[in-house]
Amino acid sequence: MSLQVYGRVIGDVLDPFTRSLGLRVTYGNREVNNGSEFKPSQILNQPRVDVGGDDMRTFYTLVMVDPDAPSPSDPSLREYLHWLVTDIPATTGATFGQEIVCYESPRPSMGIHRFVFVLFRQLGRQTVYAPGWRQNFNTRDFAELYNLGSPVAAVYYNCQRESGTGGRRR
Repeated sequence: MSLQVYGRVIGDVLDPFTRSLGLRVTYGNREVNNGSEFKPSQILNQPRVDVGGDDMRTFYTLVMVDPDAPSPSDPSLREYLHWLVTDIPATTGATFGQEIVCYESPRPSMGIHRFVFVLFRQLGRQTVYAPGWRQNFNTRDFAELYNLGSPVAAVYYNCQRESGTGGRRR
């Protein structure tokens, strides 16, 4: 599945790019595929992120954003930064990198939100720094600021607030 066809991630968050590296994101034992649905209770803890590649001297930055904050009909906080990890060596995962913005579990309150993981190749170690805020983060501007170029991989999922317990409200 291409990001462009599903979910308007291309356009809203990213420009068209060619995937050139493996990126695997899993919550528990469930892998994230483009457009898959997760409930907030399934994404409380940061996911396991595995990065492909073959040269341990190459480092990557992982960005996780919500382009639909606070609601898809009025995304005035677009993009909301949920997680930022830098200096991830190729062939390893996010736990081997530097978490410079800690994982904040998604809690969408209105509508279906898209949560996008974007992986960029860094020019070198310790060349990417934390932004001063989470709301109104811009993945394109961030990539330009740190000369990250086009993404090497991206994946996204959908999430909406948990439904009720099934009983009628009084």
